Amino acid sequence: MKVAVISAQGDVSEHVEITEKAMNKLGIDGYVKATNSEEDVAESDAIILPGGESTTISKLIHASSVAEEIVKAAANGKPIMGTCAGTILLARHGDEQISKTKTKLLGLLDIWVKRNAFGRQRESFQATIEMKYVGSFEAVFIRAPAIVKTGENVEILATLDDNIVAVRENNILALTFHPELTDDTRIHEFFLKMR
Repeated sequence: MKVAVISAQGDVSEHVEITEKAMNKLGIDGYVKATNSEEDVAESDAIILPGGESTTISKLIHASSVAEEIVKAAANGKPIMGTCAGTILLARHGDEQISKTKTKLLGLLDIWVKRNAFGRQRESFQATIEMKYVGSFEAVFIRAPAIVKTGENVEILATLDDNIVAVRENNILALTFHPELTDDTRIHEFFLKMR
């Protein structure tokens, strides 16, 4: 199995490391590659779109053909996971802040997202959430977005207060937090088993 971690920006090395650990735990042969190459993305069996700054990531993936390859991969049923800013980019609908920054969304997930819903960097926090298929998970929120509404085919996997923080629609998994910043591989294992 080949997993591509889009290396435009964000917690790229952390995603590579925890995905390798998850593959080892599951006995999956293959490799994880940090990349911003359209060829690597096209050849991958699964794709991770990390957090970072959504406007910057959007510009970088659309400047190359990486964005197109992610859209093709989604249409072909390959598992795709977005975390934090990655979730914003996977969304079909954004808030006024996303419109104002002219962030180009991939439109792969029927969700409405609100950028920086939990506050700025200094308001970052950890919280225990209950995630369907995973269980109790210590989630790290950094300038996190929130999912404020979902389409009818979107499965809500976790909430925090009144905010949706994890969803799945077919082969696409989106989290508003950072599972790669923990030592807990269960979410990455769940993602790898989505194929």
